[in-house]
Amino acid sequence: MGTIIHISNENDVANANANANENSSNYKKLSFVYSFASLMEKQCGQDTKKIIHSVKVGIALVLISLLYLLDPLFEQVGENAMWAIMTVVVVYEFYAGALLSKGLLRGLGTILGGALGCVAAVLADDLGKIGNAAVVGSSVFIFGAAATYCRLIPNIKSKYDYGFMIFILTFNLVAVSGLRADKVIELARERLSTIGMGFAVCIFTSLLIFPMWASDELHRLTSSKFDKLACCVEDCMKAYFNVVGENESMPKIEVQDCKAVLHSKSSDESLANFARWEPWHGRFGFYYPWDKYLKLGELLRELASIILSLQECLGSPLQPSAQLKLAINEPCESVGLSLGLTLRELGRSIMNMKRCQATVQIIPKLQLVKQELILLSTSPKLKGIANVESLAIANFLFLMMEIVDKVEVVAKEVEALGEAAGFQLSK
Repeated sequence: MGTIIHISNENDVANANANANENSSNYKKLSFVYSFASLMEKQCGQDTKKIIHSVKVGIALVLISLLYLLDPLFEQVGENAMWAIMTVVVVYEFYAGALLSKGLLRGLGTILGGALGCVAAVLADDLGKIGNAAVVGSSVFIFGAAATYCRLIPNIKSKYDYGFMIFILTFNLVAVSGLRADKVIELARERLSTIGMGFAVCIFTSLLIFPMWASDELHRLTSSKFDKLACCVEDCMKAYFNVVGENESMPKIEVQDCKAVLHSKSSDESLANFARWEPWHGRFGFYYPWDKYLKLGELLRELASIILSLQECLGSPLQPSAQLKLAINEPCESVGLSLGLTLRELGRSIMNMKRCQATVQIIPKLQLVKQELILLSTSPKLKGIANVESLAIANFLFLMMEIVDKVEVVAKEVEALGEAAGFQLSK
């Protein structure tokens, strides 16, 4: 069955223009109120989290300062207490996973650096002044150069860079300290114990007092991207078919949320890296498929780039006539609405951890939508129009079909995520 397109007359265009302007005005007012309310809610939530984190850091600093303030504790640790305070200041992070990764890497780097530094000091201890300098200098060069090279490897730099930096620092401090081997071992033991005290205080305050989980944040941000992209698609459809006069420009489309999705790669990778260090909590266990979240984020960024291309297409000076826009208004707005509903459904399935049946329910609907666009693009009514209008319409329909194809791929990936993460079956 072919798609029937009705070319409107001038009276229809004028009436549609008046109705569109009125609807656009009401839509802008409602959109402003909704955006302002969402912004205030988000800002209040972020401020609350920041206040909680600040209070937790203050509590940690007070607890670790007791090593200085209480004489019995100070007699045990002495001036090495400053290493515990430095550990709290340097290691404490907003997310629990970031704190755990930084603390464990600091401890591991300190142990390995101290141990190898002690070995170098022992080997150089009985070789005299020249031999001592040669052994220490050679070891510092070899281990420093090797560790620095490892830091330049992308996979290591993104996950273990801090540990290698602490290793280089500790190794050099121990190897070139000039102390005897027994003194070096004693100093390393004392400093490692105070670092452990500082890390223990960090763990206590971070995990037991309103913990901030990177896994929860990544899960929430990934699901919220679907709603942002759905709103952008719907806004593009409303703006494109908001019939304007010859001397009026296309209404401005707000694409900040779409650009935020496009530029989310670094934050997604950081949160996924922190989430891997976090213990089992809530709905997230060990070996949770965070790689699936990264792959899904990459697909959503590709979808965001296509939507931005659509927005640029709508703002092009080469536009079809108002009559032609009205001719394709109904089927295209139906496609935009279907895409918005599909994206929101996928986002809700992730947020609620409910397995979506994309292969059975969502993909057949998307294929029908794509078939409707194909029929629209091959309609006889569109073949007799001017060259410029033909190019504008073809570009618009092509980008719409690209969006449908990408949403289909995203739906399949959401279904794969549900299977890998063990989402519950939808009732």
